[in-house]
Amino acid sequence: MNIAKAAGLVLALLMASGCAGPRLDDGQAPRPQETFAPADREKMPDLAGTAIDGRPIAVHDYRGNVLVVNAWASWCGPCRAEARDFSAVHTALHTRGVRVMGVDTDASRTAGAAFAREHHVPYRSLHDPKTVQLLRIPKGLVSPQGYPYTFVVDRKGRIAAARMGRISRAELTDLVEPLL
Repeated sequence: MNIAKAAGLVLALLMASGCAGPRLDDGQAPRPQETFAPADREKMPDLAGTAIDGRPIAVHDYRGNVLVVNAWASWCGPCRAEARDFSAVHTALHTRGVRVMGVDTDASRTAGAAFAREHHVPYRSLHDPKTVQLLRIPKGLVSPQGYPYTFVVDRKGRIAAARMGRISRAELTDLVEPLL
């Protein structure tokens, strides 16, 4: 194998394992997983646009509910691994006012829709291929350089928790329960 092919293979493996996205240096390192006291919660920006199903979608559509916003990409291994857990939380806690909204960063809406079908994702996802909407998130909460990352938004539209990396059903439930 020549050096160029080997380097490409190593880069592909690194991206798949850590789900690194485009490198964006905003000058602020992300904080570790955090939960925020009500007085310290920042307003969640009203991410809005077109969902992977082609219909309009926006954070404000979920106001009054506890909202879990999960940034993902179909090529990201940890995103694929956590999809079942997000679906389970959405389904189990829906009657208690919990909603999940994905943010698909794939270049192709078709790839995001295929991911949702393959993983039986029951919630809708905003298609944000250039991360224009995600870059509206307050700086320093997460690193926009890798996926997945997740926000839990309280019923008043404020960010109650931020999490980098894969999150399990139990961890997500633990973040959401205090807000119900």
